[in-house]
Amino acid sequence: MLNFPGWKVALIAIVLLWGGLLALPNAFSDGFLGVRPVDTGATDAQSVAEYQEQMEAAEASWWPGFMPSGKVNLGLDLQGGVYLLTEIEPEEVAANRLETLQADIVQALNRAPLIERPQPEQQGTRLPIMLNNPEDMDEALRRLRRLNPTVGAVGSQKILTIERQSDRLIDIRVSDDAMAALAADAQDKMIEIIRRRLDPDGVSEIAITPQGDTRIVIEAPGEADPRRIKNILSQAGRMTFNMANTDPSAIRAAEATRPRPGWELLVDMDGRPILVNRTPVVTGSDIATANQGYDPDDNSPAVDFRLSGAGAERFGRTTANNRGEIFAIVLDGTVMSAPRINEPIWGGNVQITGQFTMQEAQDLAAIIEAGELPAKLNFIEERTVGPGLGADSIKAGTRASIIGLVLVGVFMIIAYGLIGGFAVGSLFANIVLILGALSGLGATLTLPGIAGIVLTIGMAVDANVIVFERIREEQRSGRSPATAVVAGYERALATILDANITTFIAAAILYMLGSGPVKGFAVTLAIGIVTSVFTAFVVTRWFTAMWLKTFKPRRLSI
Repeated sequence: MLNFPGWKVALIAIVLLWGGLLALPNAFSDGFLGVRPVDTGATDAQSVAEYQEQMEAAEASWWPGFMPSGKVNLGLDLQGGVYLLTEIEPEEVAANRLETLQADIVQALNRAPLIERPQPEQQGTRLPIMLNNPEDMDEALRRLRRLNPTVGAVGSQKILTIERQSDRLIDIRVSDDAMAALAADAQDKMIEIIRRRLDPDGVSEIAITPQGDTRIVIEAPGEADPRRIKNILSQAGRMTFNMANTDPSAIRAAEATRPRPGWELLVDMDGRPILVNRTPVVTGSDIATANQGYDPDDNSPAVDFRLSGAGAERFGRTTANNRGEIFAIVLDGTVMSAPRINEPIWGGNVQITGQFTMQEAQDLAAIIEAGELPAKLNFIEERTVGPGLGADSIKAGTRASIIGLVLVGVFMIIAYGLIGGFAVGSLFANIVLILGALSGLGATLTLPGIAGIVLTIGMAVDANVIVFERIREEQRSGRSPATAVVAGYERALATILDANITTFIAAAILYMLGSGPVKGFAVTLAIGIVTSVFTAFVVTRWFTAMWLKTFKPRRLSI
């Protein structure tokens, strides 16, 4: 137990050194570390000055590129930001799903025309179907039941209830059970789409967590403007490529009466009317990637996106067959761009240009790539947390940690003498390892997370106390210092592992079942358990072994 060969010493030193290097960036500013600020597109004088100052500091930084530069991410309650509670309506989700199924229903019944109206009028989550002849009822029911899809975790819940109301009327509804399953499925999709819209690079500490079956909590630390997030999430994200007509006489005729069948009158970003064909050539599902780019003419921000193989082929054929015509790129009912087709566009690379700021182009690219929302998000609660409150919380948490560390250190030295001092040294190493692990994992530190660190400070010496009491008992029974230390560590190992494993299991359950601050507490607690066992059972024992081998005392002052 007291034998530390060279490879063990080297391993301990590497762990402590690596933890210290990961924790070191938290002591410096982003500019000192060479981290370039994110261009938010803000134009006010203060924001521009702060951006330029951070950029100059980053360019002047001498921090080596091979050194870690990641910091602990601070949560909403520590650095301020935006808290949004959103909700989706199960009825709307069900109505949207029924609308997507309506085309299949009409196609199935029109193979040999059975229905009276080619486009039945949907009424929310209900779709009435009127047949031409009563004798077609059995055939229509057979066709409808064959295409009725399923929903749910095991795919056993039928979405539609299909009932015969009269000799010619069939009533199609979304059942209540299917509505709940569709809402749960939409919630999962919503979370993924929201994450891809707000954090397309996957590097932000934005927290998106479900609440119940229909609500989603969004926490964006560091975000000062909730309107930007709400604008991003308020757009459905439905994108289509349609043939269009910008002829003034055709537009005036459509405005005076109504557009001819198959066409609709939309407006562009400047409010100008454009006639658009209702049948899209390409839809958002055909878009493979989207990102912010630049207009080659004036280098202004633009949106570049690439179509998938099938979409690129279909788009290429359309542009080849319609030279000189206009096509419109439509997002949520607004024409984003309406260029003229001068030559075939093969390869599927398309660009949207306009009067975009850098931030607007980035947000639009994220919306396009993330895909269409399955339903509208309703914002039912909104809170903006100022950074001042977070700064006070950090100061209070730091003060509590320091006071706790000092009190624990004083107690350990008074109670166990020099060997208690070794425990205090390993306690410092424990805190450094916790910060290093949080920085390396990119974890988010919240106010409950600070509470977890304070709790870890007390728990970290718990293992040392168990070991030291065992050593004291062994020494009282007449053992030498070396054998007493060996016996103390051997006999305390099982107790230490039992206590920490049960606590780790509790932290894991909190992480799996909790959300937001509860998860932050669970993460720091779990990391603290691992690091405290390492520092107590390895680092403190190493300090003690080195001291015993160097000074060879006859008796431990413990």
